[in-house]
Amino acid sequence: MATKLLSPKQENMINFITEFLQDKGYPPSIRDIAVGCGISSTSVVAYNLNKIEQAGYIHRHSDISRGLKFLNRDGELVSVPIVGEIAAGKPIPVPASESRDTIPVAKVEVSRDLISGKDKVYALRVKSDSMLDALIGEEDVVLMEDTDRAENGDMAAVWLKREQKITLKKFYVEADFVRLQPANNQIKPIYTALNNVEIQGRVLAVIRRMA
Repeated sequence: MATKLLSPKQENMINFITEFLQDKGYPPSIRDIAVGCGISSTSVVAYNLNKIEQAGYIHRHSDISRGLKFLNRDGELVSVPIVGEIAAGKPIPVPASESRDTIPVAKVEVSRDLISGKDKVYALRVKSDSMLDALIGEEDVVLMEDTDRAENGDMAAVWLKREQKITLKKFYVEADFVRLQPANNQIKPIYTALNNVEIQGRVLAVIRRMA
């Protein structure tokens, strides 16, 4: 599709989207664009995004969270499956059959550079707000590297074997036990035996919920 001239407002939106993608590694939401471009109405943003798409500059996937990509600029986007939910507060039970190989409930598009060199990447939607001080809130999406290893201080998805529950916390090994530390001073850490934990993934990035 041949590209067409854009209005100054649309050019400003294109520039904002480009900078946001370079900085965050994933496209902005309509609310992000409204705030970043000083536009008072999200409906105005949606209208102009439609015009930008019709002009041949971008393509929008209605079934993918933040599903926006450029057609004529560098910065290729790739789809990552959102395979389920994870608690950032108290651990939540998950079915024994659940794994990263389940059918995704949705997808999110991120910059290929963000996951470059990683063997397998998946995403989870966060429940609760125990990681709020790490800027991870309810309904945010965490991009996970599929790994069974974590270093002290890594934010990880941790399976508690005896409890048959999973939680998202900062991981620390202290002597012969593990401390799973929330990023919220209103919530207590979880202490458990080293042999009771299994790392199921490490957080690569956080994608804020769409408004």
